Amino acid sequence: MDTNKTILITGASSGIGAALAVEFSGAGKHLVLCGRNTMRLSEIAQICKNEGARVDTKALDISDEKSVSDWIRQTDAKTPLDIVIANAGIAGGDDGAGYGPKATRKIFETNVDGVLNTLIPALELMELRGRGQVAIVSSLASFRGFPGTPAYAASKAAVRVWGEGLRGRYAPKGIKVSVICPGFVESRMTANNPFPMPFLMTGEKAARIIRRGLEKNAARIAFPWRMYFIAWLLGVLPSALSDVLMPEVAEKE
Repeated sequence: MDTNKTILITGASSGIGAALAVEFSGAGKHLVLCGRNTMRLSEIAQICKNEGARVDTKALDISDEKSVSDWIRQTDAKTPLDIVIANAGIAGGDDGAGYGPKATRKIFETNVDGVLNTLIPALELMELRGRGQVAIVSSLASFRGFPGTPAYAASKAAVRVWGEGLRGRYAPKGIKVSVICPGFVESRMTANNPFPMPFLMTGEKAARIIRRGLEKNAARIAFPWRMYFIAWLLGVLPSALSDVLMPEVAEKE
């Protein structure tokens, strides 16, 4: 029996979410995808269908708690969800949430509330049947606050730590929980970053790494390893030292 047949992915119209949808597509797979851009979402859905997957799509604002909960519960009632990947997220800048206090609030609404809105109902449903798997897309930026992207780093730190706590809570209930911490991945979010992006990788490669990690039920799927080490080190060093070592990057919020 394929226990990874039905996969729900938020933020699937571009970036890592779109790459994950294609990576998981294939004969016998049922993909449930949401995104803000209907046209791009339809294009990704067609690619997945060409690979043999059955695909359902939904244009959705992930920060709308009721809409997200209703969508997940209605979907699960038709076909129980095996994997739920809370991927939708935004950053600041001209191509994202913008700048200033309004951008800060928008980033938290999407990156934190959006994850809660997705996983709280999904976990409730999985707990009732005693099985399932969820994953949270955080970031290597979650290990240390960055002056250029403080809200983004903080929002990703919040969901990473929440996911790490959920793993121990839900393991006895038959539910797997993983936290995904990518470095720089080619996407609309990174396309106009006003700073260098070392070890930038394609969405396809990132999706392969994530899928392998989920198949192994890895607690933390962090990559690339050199960037992971640097991010981890900046997070554990004394602030007086990490402040000196912090790379200078242009503000994006």
